[in-house]
Amino acid sequence: MRLLITGGAGSLGSNLIEHLGGRCEAILVIDNYATGKPQALLPRDNMTVIEGTIEDSSLVNRLFEKFNPTHVVHSAASYKNPNDWVRDASVNMIGTINVVRASERTGVRRFVNFQTALCFGRPLAVPIPADHPTRPFTSYGVSKTAGEAVVQASKLDWVSLRIANVTGPRLAIGPIPAFYKRLKAGEPCVVSTTIRDFLDMSDFLALMDLVLIANGRGTYNVSTGDGHTIHEVFKVVAHHLGIEGLSPAAINPPGDDDVAVVVLDPSETTRELGWTAKVGFEETVRRMLRWYDMHGITDVYSHLNAIKP
Repeated sequence: MRLLITGGAGSLGSNLIEHLGGRCEAILVIDNYATGKPQALLPRDNMTVIEGTIEDSSLVNRLFEKFNPTHVVHSAASYKNPNDWVRDASVNMIGTINVVRASERTGVRRFVNFQTALCFGRPLAVPIPADHPTRPFTSYGVSKTAGEAVVQASKLDWVSLRIANVTGPRLAIGPIPAFYKRLKAGEPCVVSTTIRDFLDMSDFLALMDLVLIANGRGTYNVSTGDGHTIHEVFKVVAHHLGIEGLSPAAINPPGDDDVAVVVLDPSETTRELGWTAKVGFEETVRRMLRWYDMHGITDVYSHLNAIKP
């Protein structure tokens, strides 16, 4: 396998490289470090890392032609400024066009696209079935859904994964790192009433083992199928840090750019691929927290506007 990963310095990409590295003939990573970090990629004899953006079509074309990948994992995404629709569109749609077209020209055998669960917008049914219509309304959701449409319209052997909140080494988005960082610093936390599903990295990587060798096109929900409140996350983090009886500074309803409940139904994924998540909610969160205990945390990003008390 000659594996090209866009956004490989992020949490998903870097963990996938560590998981697959020894099985690959060669790995090429493209990342502009907007949210990922160079130190997330430990040196490997079979890996080349290029700092650059998938918005640059000439760069993408040169790298594909020189590297000649057999497999592509498209993990790159812009999301950290929820009000920057132009940048999100440039990376998530135009960048995806560049990667897809280069993959077609060089005969890539398998293309795996990472999609946000926010593609479903405010769902009509929960848990959200795989065939639920896409109806995004945020910059991140709209641009990623447009990018997914490009993948679906391609001539590639593709799969697109609608992914729950995956937790694992170097996670820098979402309530778990946000609460951990603020509580460690003695700062107040604002909790929303939203409900989300959380997936352990080990379960995500087990699915990647399947989709990289499978054939055929399809979109799949990647989730435990179990929803939990953000307040539950807060309580697990506080308990882990030995802070008992602490209440959030405020418990607010979802903001205008948020969704009350995002819980994906993975039953079709189980039926077609034989995959089921094995790690439960509390252990998933605690594994993440133990990693922060050992390695610390710096940046925390969000695709949402900040909620204030």
